[in-house]
Amino acid sequence: MSRHTTIAAALTDLLFTPGLSLDEAADRHFAPDYRQRTDGRWDDRGGFLQHIAHLRTVVAEGGVDVLDELTDGRSYADRHTVRITKKDGGTVETEVYLFGEFAPDGRFRRAEETTLLLQGSPADRNLGTAR
Repeated sequence: MSRHTTIAAALTDLLFTPGLSLDEAADRHFAPDYRQRTDGRWDDRGGFLQHIAHLRTVVAEGGVDVLDELTDGRSYADRHTVRITKKDGGTVETEVYLFGEFAPDGRFRRAEETTLLLQGSPADRNLGTAR
């Protein structure tokens, strides 16, 4: 297997790198057959990219802190926090528990995650699946 991506690199490119197109960011880190389940909701790559496109209209800046990360062959697991400052000035911090699988080329093929809102309004609870 080639060198694999990480969730920090993927989220930084998707959400926090102005000027990088959504398609280019996605192609760097996610295989064509990518699927994701967030808090029980499954999306294919197209649905995931709709979600990220929406977040790009909401997020002004932010960052990712990886607290724990483990890879074993094609398996990936991590616990990370995402800090976001929204364009309306609100702030959100979410802790994410993620289990995933890499494609042979090192990009993510699948991710299953559960989120925990640490800071933000009750409306921000669904930011992980918002469209």
